[in-house]
Amino acid sequence: MEYMTESTDRSPGHILCCECGVPISPNPANICVACLRSKVDISQGIPKQVSISFCKQCQRYFQPPGTWIQCALESRELLALCLKKIKAPLSKVRLVDAGFVWTEPHSKRLKVKLTVQKEVMNGAILQQVFVVDYVVQSQMCGDCHRVEAKDFWKAVIQVRQKTLHKKTFYYLEQLILKYGMHQNTLRIKEIHDGLDFYYSSKQHAQKMVEFLQCTVPCRYKASQRLISQDIHSNTYNYKSTFSVEIVPICKDNVVCLSPKLAQSLGNMNQICVCIRVTSAIHLIDPNTLQVADIDGSTFWSHPFNSLCHPKQLEEFIVMECSIVRDIKRAAGAGMISKKHTLGEVWVQKTSEMNTDKQYFCRTHLGHLLNPGDLVLGFDLANCNLNDEHVNKMNSDRVPDVVLIKKSYDRTKRQRRRNWKLKELARERENMDTDDERQYQDFLEDLEEDEAIRKNVNIYRDSAIPVESDTDDEGAPRISLAEMLEDLHISQDATGEEAKSALEAADLESKVTEGPSVVVHACNPSTLGG
Repeated sequence: MEYMTESTDRSPGHILCCECGVPISPNPANICVACLRSKVDISQGIPKQVSISFCKQCQRYFQPPGTWIQCALESRELLALCLKKIKAPLSKVRLVDAGFVWTEPHSKRLKVKLTVQKEVMNGAILQQVFVVDYVVQSQMCGDCHRVEAKDFWKAVIQVRQKTLHKKTFYYLEQLILKYGMHQNTLRIKEIHDGLDFYYSSKQHAQKMVEFLQCTVPCRYKASQRLISQDIHSNTYNYKSTFSVEIVPICKDNVVCLSPKLAQSLGNMNQICVCIRVTSAIHLIDPNTLQVADIDGSTFWSHPFNSLCHPKQLEEFIVMECSIVRDIKRAAGAGMISKKHTLGEVWVQKTSEMNTDKQYFCRTHLGHLLNPGDLVLGFDLANCNLNDEHVNKMNSDRVPDVVLIKKSYDRTKRQRRRNWKLKELARERENMDTDDERQYQDFLEDLEEDEAIRKNVNIYRDSAIPVESDTDDEGAPRISLAEMLEDLHISQDATGEEAKSALEAADLESKVTEGPSVVVHACNPSTLGG
């Protein structure tokens, strides 16, 4: 007698496709994937080729209705921009995934692979993958149009400094490069006593003026000129001009303060040396090492000028040098510099070596000078000083010589300089040998003053090999730790670019309700790109 045993291993049954008769697993549509794909195309209505505008001058993409944005290739920002181009037809399906398909950078093509889902027959959810081809078309943006016109601007900043040396401008140029304040300029024009910055909007010019007020002691005046007006819409078109005047004091200048200003700074001597110009004027008294900082408002309230021209610097040789240990300080004296040492020196001009005429002075360079060293300074005893404050001083209060800095072999310093600086792209009227000499003076100031180097980006010059310091004659040099590598770092796309792009594009996905069966329909022919 045979007994029928029921199998405990139950496997899902199969049905036949109602179109082609192929055995398939049951699904709400009762149709196989191939037949369903031939009948339904959920990507219908979504354009497979879209044009996108790109400005070659400024490397920006056009984002409707009227903005231009900076996007790197295969970045999440560019993916969001591409999805916004097809936002309307894409709202009819549910976007699951999006990502770039690699193309040649110069091919003028961008390919985005999209994965979408949509509910079709009898509640079945169909998933499909396809590629949208974006054609990159060249179109010049409005800002670049104005740049090419070269005569169209809405605001101009005229930066001026009434000096014969450009040290402050070279320092200001490096600050502008470091903080990227030149990016919104239409053009920069260099003239003999300053720079002109042209802008397409007044707001960009005002931002630059605020930056100048924070970095250098200056004052400005604003004016505007009416270009056109529309009486019907009550609109006016102005051109604005900002005239910025920087204090006429540079590094290594010898100045004479007014008695009232010298007393307010801690009873310091009127004859001082400018050791640095940053957001304020930094002065030091070579007789007492007393230091003081003068901001722009204080300077314009009590103005003073430089006593000597930089070309009047003379070379002296140190005959004798002694350090002053006990510094007598008057009542109410200000702060004393810790980086300098007070010294009493006897010097002689190198042009008067055949005579026995020597000069005695006090200097703030006592920590650097030794007998036989060469030093640069101003000969005030034989100089015609035309200054109202000096004329009222007693002659015994005016020193014969004011030493400025130690002298080194410039040719050897240039040959061993293994670093470089970047420069602003600007229009120059003329470039003479005096400008090159002033630029070399600025580079030497960077090597000698660490406080200024902190505000400047210094790049290593790979063309010049690194030398050892064994043959150094004592000239200050910039260490490799303070230099930057001149590299261009590109932003790589991350794995979450699609997710971030979807959030940026603010695409609302359609919530589907139905069975958990998902029918995948993938078109292999669209993935060949």
